[in-house]
Amino acid sequence: MRYEARPWMIVGLMLLWAGPSPAQSVRSLVNGGNGLYQEKKYGDAEVNYRKALEKEPALVQGHFNLGNSLYKQGKYDESSKEYVNAIQKAEGKETKAKAYYNIGNSLAQSQNYQDAVKSYVESLKLMPEDQETKYNLSYALAKLRQQQQQNQNKQNQNKQDKNDQRQQQQNQQQKQQQQKQEQQQQQQERKMSRAEAERILDVLKNNEREVQKKLRTRPSVRVKAEKDW
Repeated sequence: MRYEARPWMIVGLMLLWAGPSPAQSVRSLVNGGNGLYQEKKYGDAEVNYRKALEKEPALVQGHFNLGNSLYKQGKYDESSKEYVNAIQKAEGKETKAKAYYNIGNSLAQSQNYQDAVKSYVESLKLMPEDQETKYNLSYALAKLRQQQQQNQNKQNQNKQDKNDQRQQQQNQQQKQQQQKQEQQQQQQERKMSRAEAERILDVLKNNEREVQKKLRTRPSVRVKAEKDW
């Protein structure tokens, strides 16, 4: 796919070099930070830019380049804040457009594709013909659709898991209820068998008493002696 041929999250990070400044120390700090940035010493460059902004908080180049150094260190949330500061203080459309572009890159790096799309759109409003922004926008849109589909699949799976769990609980409850009913039935059967046995024993005892009573009231019969021959 076309967007894999070029790392979109790196393309277009521009580095603003400080122009003439009334405060020589501020210009020196920014230029020094830019040199360190070119040497890929992003942490040291960050220190220089922060020192420059302490002296001149409204310096657009300071905020923009600080955002770049933070971006290179993977501090995407912090870099976005500095690009926002640059947008608020910048006057030119091009600087604002590139700041929006870099915000989009930072958001995309954090997989926040929905907001990244919005930032790229804002950049294109200021620079409609910028091809890099169009490319990154199309890539972010594709990733957003993929992310939304994954989220939908995850929601569907969670829903199915809950339904399966609910069904399993219902089956377990039904099984427990059935076992309870079987136990109650067995207990009832044992109870009836015992009662039936006791009834039969009572009948037998009563019959035996009747037989004994009849035997006692029956006249005795004398046995004849045998004849003598």
